[in-house]
Amino acid sequence: MVWPNLGPVNSSMNRINLLRVIGICTAIVLALHACMTFYGDLIRPSFRASDLFSGEIPPDKAKLAAAGGLASFSWDGDLLANYAAAMAAGILHFPSIDAGGRASENKTVQAAIIAALKVSPIRPALWLTLGTLQAQTAAAVTPAVKMSYLTGAVPIDVAFSRVQTVTSGAAATDEEVKLLAQSDIRSALANRSRYEPLLIAAYVQATPQGKSLLLETTEVTDPKFNEILRRY
Repeated sequence: MVWPNLGPVNSSMNRINLLRVIGICTAIVLALHACMTFYGDLIRPSFRASDLFSGEIPPDKAKLAAAGGLASFSWDGDLLANYAAAMAAGILHFPSIDAGGRASENKTVQAAIIAALKVSPIRPALWLTLGTLQAQTAAAVTPAVKMSYLTGAVPIDVAFSRVQTVTSGAAATDEEVKLLAQSDIRSALANRSRYEPLLIAAYVQATPQGKSLLLETTEVTDPKFNEILRRY
């Protein structure tokens, strides 16, 4: 008795089984991704980096805990960015009492911001948040501030905060940043009734290079306000 050659049949069955396994695994992965996305939408903090500079109150730590657990392995740019911004607002509004605690918190939040920017870098307010935290540790802030200019437009509150950051540190010595900062100063001058006292305060606290930047820009844009600054 001669048995039929079943080699081609077995080979076809193996390929079919392999395709079934691949299909099942793909379905599981897609289902998990959909669940994570849905859960991320539910727990994502509504607090954004721009809210940090407009005086918004960040969510409490209990609400951030769930977002933090998912953020550790998520690739959702909005989740990572909002979580990092809320963390930054927390330590800026309610800093630790001791210097060691503040330094540790600052380092942790900077790491969260950098992780978010690696996934979603087109976030000018978040770049400025990074620069603000770096300024507290005497680190170089110019690269982060420059990126905040190069990645898009910002609301006026963020623009003015950027003026403060630029004029109070070494960023005012960078020629490219100085050119970019002039637009922020002009935006603040366009809302002079609101920002005049804040611009004066920024001038008083500015470095010599920062003072020169403010004087040079206001001399062209608003000579009368330039005269006011020179009194200080």
